[in-house]
Amino acid sequence: MFHYTVETTKSPDQAIADLQENLKEEKFGVLWQLDLKEKLNEKGVDFDQTYHILEVCNPVEAKRVLTENSLVGYFLPCKIAVYAEDGVTKIGMPKPTALIDLVENEKLKGIAEDIEKRLISCIDRSL
Repeated sequence: MFHYTVETTKSPDQAIADLQENLKEEKFGVLWQLDLKEKLNEKGVDFDQTYHILEVCNPVEAKRVLTENSLVGYFLPCKIAVYAEDGVTKIGMPKPTALIDLVENEKLKGIAEDIEKRLISCIDRSL
């Protein structure tokens, strides 16, 4: 499976707040946050689902992977989605290991495994 997705009883806003705190502990910062519902409605597109996309980055890890292979920048920053579906808040992300397999580099695969483990930990602690 290319993604990791979990459900929580928290509201999307509370899940995002808790996630941001957990990400800080792993030295990941939120570079940008998109409220997709707000943005689409602003553009005249009727979209009623609560859907947030966070772009997160650990600068040390970004340097490590980009130094090894510049193509990895196509996957950066890491994305985490927080959204409401059928009354349930979901938190999910594409797995870094699934993406890194596309560049066929064993050293990068090890780094991606570590990053994935840390991001999953941040998500799980946000439940």
